Amino acid sequence: MTIDLRSDTVTQPTPAMREAMFSAPLGDDVFGDDPTVNALETKAASMFGMEAALFCASGTLTNQLAIRTHTRPGDEVICDALSHIYLYEGGGLMANSGVSVALLPGERGRISPAQVRDAINNPADPHRPLTRLVSLENTMNKGGGCYYTLPDISAIRQVCDEHNLPLHLDGARLFNALVETGESTEAHGQLFDSISICLSKGLGCPVGSLLLGKREFIAQARRYRKLMGGGWRQAGFLAAAGIYALDHHVNRLKLDHARARKIGAMLATRPEVEDIYPIDTNIVIFRLPETILAVDYVAQLAGKGIRAVTFGKHLVRFVTHLDFTDEQLEELERQLKF
Repeated sequence: MTIDLRSDTVTQPTPAMREAMFSAPLGDDVFGDDPTVNALETKAASMFGMEAALFCASGTLTNQLAIRTHTRPGDEVICDALSHIYLYEGGGLMANSGVSVALLPGERGRISPAQVRDAINNPADPHRPLTRLVSLENTMNKGGGCYYTLPDISAIRQVCDEHNLPLHLDGARLFNALVETGESTEAHGQLFDSISICLSKGLGCPVGSLLLGKREFIAQARRYRKLMGGGWRQAGFLAAAGIYALDHHVNRLKLDHARARKIGAMLATRPEVEDIYPIDTNIVIFRLPETILAVDYVAQLAGKGIRAVTFGKHLVRFVTHLDFTDEQLEELERQLKF
């Protein structure tokens, strides 16, 4: 048995999702007439109380389109130093938008209103770039799946309003946060100028993310998507998976979180595990002693059929997901006893 805990992106479409995909009516999305893509975009925008949405191939693309649309070359984006948009998007901030970045040392990747306020440059100072955008990540991948709550976000939104700054959300795993907090999608839509949500992580789709925002903003993002080569044709196959996931795979995320906490309890008994990040959702990050390299530990796990990723010199990450079962959880416990 192979147990793949590298990411929640490794899932396969369920039989019911496959059926929805292969029965979907199709058109040409570049011409705007794929009915299933249009239905997905309308559905997602409506869920968050936002005007429009744009279906794209990846969360990296939706984040990069948001940044490109909100900013101009030479501007600056405020985000946490652990943010996906900075660490894991290939330098896209600079390459695609020509912007600099103000990196803040938040708490497990979550920044505070005071930090944001202090990072905003004086627009009258020609030596400094113009602060143009604030970006949050929810849940925070590098922080072990921790999340912002609505009061946290509202306080940052207030600072943005005081300085006339848009607020973007990298919500790749936003639904993981929402099933924990019980907060609504509509409430989040009211606080952000743009939101990126990923369908191919916890929701189990094979491909796809959505960018949400005002109609004019999405129209401009669509233009940049074309510029970056992101237009696609009969994408309704993939959009149908997204519709199915939004209808059927959100509430079940609680199962992934419960299994992640059980993994944490297992790891807590292991002598080689020095520390475990608090487990808030479906991400488990743990620290090894200085005498054990994460790359060696991950290789040892692979020899036992367990796939994981290094998350630092002495850090390892597990991510639970749709295809990680209770049977695999039991096998994981047996295999960890080495």
